Amino acid sequence: MSKELTSSLDLSSLPPEEKECLLRVGIELSGEGRGGTYLQFDQEVLQYQSRQEGLEVLSLQQARRLYPWVEEYLGRLLPEARPEDPEARGYFVRVLPGVEVRYPVQSSLFIAREGTRQEVHNLVIVEEGASLSLIAGCASGACVRHGQHIGITETFIKRGGKLTFTMIHRWGEEVESTPQGAVWVEEGGTYIYNYICLSGAKKLVTNPSTYLAGAGAVVRSQSILLAPPGTSMDVGSRVYLQAPDTKAELISRAITTGGEIISRGLLVGEVAGVRGHLECHGLMLTPQGRILAVPELEARTANVELSHEAAVGKVAEEAVEYLMARGLDEEEALAVIVRGFLNVRIEGLPPALQEEIDRIIKVSAAGV
Repeated sequence: MSKELTSSLDLSSLPPEEKECLLRVGIELSGEGRGGTYLQFDQEVLQYQSRQEGLEVLSLQQARRLYPWVEEYLGRLLPEARPEDPEARGYFVRVLPGVEVRYPVQSSLFIAREGTRQEVHNLVIVEEGASLSLIAGCASGACVRHGQHIGITETFIKRGGKLTFTMIHRWGEEVESTPQGAVWVEEGGTYIYNYICLSGAKKLVTNPSTYLAGAGAVVRSQSILLAPPGTSMDVGSRVYLQAPDTKAELISRAITTGGEIISRGLLVGEVAGVRGHLECHGLMLTPQGRILAVPELEARTANVELSHEAAVGKVAEEAVEYLMARGLDEEEALAVIVRGFLNVRIEGLPPALQEEIDRIIKVSAAGV
């Protein structure tokens, strides 16, 4: 198991509102129900810990000191983003071959001080036949309005491995966030990616790439976005199907209550016999705001099966009337429709986040 590092900051002394910010992105400070934890406030690493044999959770600095081979992974997928500084911050999570991590591992990159520029480079390795659920909860403090988060994550899923990666963002109104990443999936590997952002951010840009490099590799990606007024989101996902019998499914659900969302998706079939499907659905709850769906399909050879569907619009009046005719008031009817649209059923979602989603759905529906 990885060693635990605890800074001079007593996490139990955090103000309740800061603890609440962390809970809403799935972070349990007690570590209860978690296989491991990585906590970083601004540029300071506060804690890293694993609770199971075969699981390593470290800071990137520590991993580079312990394992010289880590350098071979850094920049392999994103050469332009390779961290040359040996003191670069970020987390390192590795599961040894054949190990199934029983509980989710949590990592938090938290902006605690007003105006902070946070830069991190993360490395995740799931070795052959191993499996892991990782919750990455990134947020800013209750009193933080301005800040910048620049996150790079390189992920490797080796033969027969499985990774469920749930990334949850909750930022202050003037925070700019640009998380980017790349994932390499080998033969028989499975990658499940969930991205959730239900709060305002001045600017959010993310468009990670997944390379299905081994036969039979699979990716399923789901994004859930809500853009209040003043928010700009440009969120997408790209998948390159490079080996026979690989499969991809990308699903995006976007709601605006006055902000702008650009929802992107790209599927590239590079060999025969691959399959991919892309869905971009958007819902406008107010006359203001903008949703732009950009689905792209690219076949580089014959005999690939790629498809997409996209739809953007407002809530259908007849659907509201139908539910009201069955005893619901208008607000309740809208909440039912929005909840069904989001269809949030993510395995292992923390209860606090599920409650937050339900609360936001109710508030959003009430604001129509």
